[in-house]
Amino acid sequence: MTLEEGARACLLRFRQRLEQDIKPSYLMDHMISDGVMTGDEEERIRTQPTRKDQAAALLELLLGKGNCAYISFYNALIREAYDDLANLLHADLPQVLSDAHKSSSDGSTSYVQAVLSEGGVPQRPVVFVSRPELVNQIREKLYHLQKESGWVTIFGMAGSGKSVLAAEAVRNHGLIEECFPGGIHWLSIGQLEKPDLLVKIQSLCFRLEQSLDSQSFHRTPNSLDEAKERLRFLMLRRYPRSLLILDDIWDSTVLKVFDIQCRILLTTRNRSLTDSVSGMCSVLSSFLLLGLDDKKGLEILALYTNTKPQGLPEEARSIVRECKGSPLVVSLIGALLKEKPNRWRYYLIQLQQKQFKRIRKSSSYDYDALDQAMAASIEVLPEEHQELYKDLTVLEKDVKIPAKVLSILWDLELEDVEDILEEFANKSLLFVDSHSKPYLYYLHDLQLDFLVEQNRTQLEVCLDVHFYRDGPPTSGDEECFYWIRFLTYHMAKANLSKELYSLMFSLDWVSIKAQIMGPAPLINDYVEYGPILDEENSEVRSQFQEFLSLNGHQLEQRPFPDVVQLALSQPYASEVYRQALQQAQERASTGTLYFDWLNKSSVESLSRLVIHPHQGSIYSACFSHDGAKIASCGASKTLKVFKSTSGEKLTEILAHDDEVLCCAFSPDDRLLATCSSDRKVKVSKLLVFEEEHEEQVNYCQFTNTTRRLLLATCSNDKFLNVWNLNKPSSQNTMFGHFEPVNHCCFSPDDKYLSTSSNDGTVKLFQVSSANEWKTINVRSIFAETDEEVIVKCSTWTADSKRVISAARNAVLVFDVETSDMLLEIKTNRLSTVQYCHACPTSNLLAIAFSNYAVELWDLEANKKMADCSGHLSWVQRVQFSPDGSQLLSCSDDQTVRLWETNKVHTSSAISLKRDSDVLFRGEEIIVSAADNCNRLTVSWGEMVQRVELRIKRQSASSCWLHTKLKSLFVFFFRDIECSQVKTIVLEVPSGKLLANLLGHTKTVLHCQFTQNGQTLITSSEDTTLRVCNSAFASFLFLCMLFLSVSLIRPHLFLAACKVWDIENGEKLQDIEAHREAILSCHVSPGGCFFATTSADKTAKLWHCDSWQCLHTLSGHQYCVRSCQFSWDSRRLATGDDNGEIRIWGVKDGCLLKICSRDSKDGMDSLHGGWVTDLHFSPDNSLLVSTGGYIKWWDVEKGEALQTFYPKGSGLKRIHVSSDFSTFVTIDNIGILYILHRVV
Repeated sequence: MTLEEGARACLLRFRQRLEQDIKPSYLMDHMISDGVMTGDEEERIRTQPTRKDQAAALLELLLGKGNCAYISFYNALIREAYDDLANLLHADLPQVLSDAHKSSSDGSTSYVQAVLSEGGVPQRPVVFVSRPELVNQIREKLYHLQKESGWVTIFGMAGSGKSVLAAEAVRNHGLIEECFPGGIHWLSIGQLEKPDLLVKIQSLCFRLEQSLDSQSFHRTPNSLDEAKERLRFLMLRRYPRSLLILDDIWDSTVLKVFDIQCRILLTTRNRSLTDSVSGMCSVLSSFLLLGLDDKKGLEILALYTNTKPQGLPEEARSIVRECKGSPLVVSLIGALLKEKPNRWRYYLIQLQQKQFKRIRKSSSYDYDALDQAMAASIEVLPEEHQELYKDLTVLEKDVKIPAKVLSILWDLELEDVEDILEEFANKSLLFVDSHSKPYLYYLHDLQLDFLVEQNRTQLEVCLDVHFYRDGPPTSGDEECFYWIRFLTYHMAKANLSKELYSLMFSLDWVSIKAQIMGPAPLINDYVEYGPILDEENSEVRSQFQEFLSLNGHQLEQRPFPDVVQLALSQPYASEVYRQALQQAQERASTGTLYFDWLNKSSVESLSRLVIHPHQGSIYSACFSHDGAKIASCGASKTLKVFKSTSGEKLTEILAHDDEVLCCAFSPDDRLLATCSSDRKVKVSKLLVFEEEHEEQVNYCQFTNTTRRLLLATCSNDKFLNVWNLNKPSSQNTMFGHFEPVNHCCFSPDDKYLSTSSNDGTVKLFQVSSANEWKTINVRSIFAETDEEVIVKCSTWTADSKRVISAARNAVLVFDVETSDMLLEIKTNRLSTVQYCHACPTSNLLAIAFSNYAVELWDLEANKKMADCSGHLSWVQRVQFSPDGSQLLSCSDDQTVRLWETNKVHTSSAISLKRDSDVLFRGEEIIVSAADNCNRLTVSWGEMVQRVELRIKRQSASSCWLHTKLKSLFVFFFRDIECSQVKTIVLEVPSGKLLANLLGHTKTVLHCQFTQNGQTLITSSEDTTLRVCNSAFASFLFLCMLFLSVSLIRPHLFLAACKVWDIENGEKLQDIEAHREAILSCHVSPGGCFFATTSADKTAKLWHCDSWQCLHTLSGHQYCVRSCQFSWDSRRLATGDDNGEIRIWGVKDGCLLKICSRDSKDGMDSLHGGWVTDLHFSPDNSLLVSTGGYIKWWDVEKGEALQTFYPKGSGLKRIHVSSDFSTFVTIDNIGILYILHRVV
């Protein structure tokens, strides 16, 4: 159908306005879901260079489509809050007629059965009573979802047949074909916690992806946020116009997880639950489902007893009335009468005489009927089976279990258990999920409530050591999954303390549960059952909890890391380390690689908890005022709230349409405010302040008390808005800044509001009058430079007398009354201050840096008190908890870290620079490196002793250790007084000065001794290379335009190689090697070949005699950063900036293996960063590589054998002993790692 003329004219008339305002990426998701746009069309639009070009392409596409596309576009505008634009199109909406409502006949065909079976829709029960009026009413409401997404809700009392009717309503060919051609997908919810909800969504996503036979997803989602986005993608893109049925929803927070703009039918017992979706979609229909009438109840009893309704005895009508319209209870009695058809009077008396007190819990349970029916049903079981049925009291609600679980509980053969369960199911005492293989069994929550109430005093007896007889489960299949989730719960519930200790103090259990469930449920176990575990050994409990808290973000990696290797980095005294070392030694005997961190005792772990809440940079995180919760937000557009004790997620909200830049709790913790690049400010989804700022909103903060609840926001539009939350329409706009305002902050007494701006000033406003009080000119402090001064933020001391601002690499403290600068904290770091926050209960100040560090300073003493190292990227925000006991920091590395302020301190460990050298001499390991205080540190010996050689008044740059004949090292530094670079040769360990060499005028970048130890070669930024004899008495001077290692070294910025004779300084060869900069080179051990790698994404093999290129090695998709020949010169390994490693044959230049293809990590790399160094083992069977972490590879198979995760990242070089057993490197936060292979 072509587009109506009126609609076409409307699009053309408002084309320019639409192109200026719409964001096509948001609208196209809905249009694809409606089936009016294909994926190829979307891709063509996305390839347009700018948003405006994309909008123009989308409108051009619409002009060539029909009326349905116009209507879909109009509906998408409404869903994405473009109400003003939608109003422009409304008058010319085409009239599209549909006959979808004309048919409600039962078209249950083989096609319908196939669709419902694939979607997991339950089959009809064995005894089924048709309720056509109710079914047709539900179908009529479902037809409203034909053109657009929305919700249809069925609610009613427990046992009223909601699930059966929902399944029956979609059992119709016409409905599926016309409204839901993408399929019907069923998900049973029930009462559950967030981890259980995640498991259910994981299962649904897995089922949907399996149906597609797609390999586009390599791992299951590990968080509710990720699972929600995965499900959104599948429902909108892979299964457009499909129906998602959510059965038995209890909690509105659970329901909001499914706010993914798709078509949803839900069943619930809670009438008020529908209120939570009233503003979430454009189509909303609710349907109240009452119980059975007497006629339908009698029909059920007639079907069970195989008689006609007219032939039922008079007791039948009384039984139906006693069942109070519950299909479940009627079915229970009917199943009993099927076997004993002469007991009508008996069962009626049972129902009438056993009058239990009416019990109400979270919904309208009718225990008057259910308890009596349940008791009657159980009494007819054989006595031994009655006891087995009581054992089901220990099961969790809404959890399906396989028969194997019960065979362990009952200590029976699996076949016997299946027969017993079949008997229970036949009497409607148990339900069977026949869609799963093996079958899964579960109790209705009414039945489980009855069992718990009847057997409360016998609960501990129901659970004995059968649960743990054979040790912890060892796999994640369906039969073990139940135990992995609930074993600790059952042990604690049954007071099996010894078994609980044994389980939770086991590294095997940690590995199994973390791999299947993720780290959050494990940490929650140690928090929840901590009091029980502490009775056995509080120290061991603390060790396991700390291990998980600090390594949980690593346990979310896929492929799953080796837990034993992670645990080998724990302190020597830790039980976690003891178990890891024992397992590593056992597995090492079979050839598995493990590496012990020898010098880890010199490194302190100062953080308390590491959380990975978002995919993408985290821009803001804050404590609630009670300190129990933390909120975070960032590039993922979401807001998340989680427990500060364990990181367990409490709330997840898709908060904005663009990056969320800040979040803040109200003083009473009832409200959460967010602001975003989308120019909106939102308060707990209750209030939305739109278009009040003309550009992105950078920061938001509430007042510190509820006396007058205000919210301040600042923006790139140079304005500051203050909102009265008690009167949302009331606001004050404050002026004065001439550049974007980055930050705003109320004083602790709420009298003043400070603002920080790109104009180099801090302004103080009086809150009561909204007038500017004074301006502090921070820019004047940096008057010696013409560079722009950006004030990032400001914070107040607890007494409101001082305001502190951050600009460049300094933190400045000002007196509020006089505006005088009281203190300047200038860091010695080559980075900028990103944020600072003053502790509300002490003199501490937290400072966040762009170089990944966090520091704590004492404002009174002007002294640094602590280093908080561990982040792997820019730290965006820091905040103290209200009581000052904790500090949080969030970073672009996608983590939030928590620190205990009374435990963090200035680390005694040396922070080293990554330029270093190592000499392996027998049992000794001698390491030399410069530290961040311009000191030279030399470590040697098994116990890693340390000698420090201080160079006063001079600035050290780098150092190397380079000879096997003498214990010497070479140290370079710039003399501040004479502006020359000195080369010092010292003897180790005495520190005796052997030579003091001058010559270079700029930084020395590299040096190396020749193999005979007689000659030292140095290269510098002054474009010269100098050669010195062993007596250090003379230099041979070579002019060059490159950096030299020995004979061959590329310039870091040029694409040429030059070859020199170090005896006479003559140039032997000038080689134009690559089209772009050469990044590394290596000479083969025999001296026959050399290789170069380049930013042009290639590596080249050269012959040393002819200087001719033998092979050009192409295939890398990123800059080739490193290369290394094998010791037999038969292979060459190359690594690129995406973490990919390739192994090539030297003889023919063919590709032998590609390593690191398994999956990308959280930082979107295959190796945590660039591959910076490579080394082969002496037998050429193994390869070690460095990047964001260290990996060892099987050269023949190209498979990763082991991974070591450092505390930091950005490893630059690794030093390897001759026997390939010891490895030494330094990370970007200055931690030294001496790793030794476990044997």
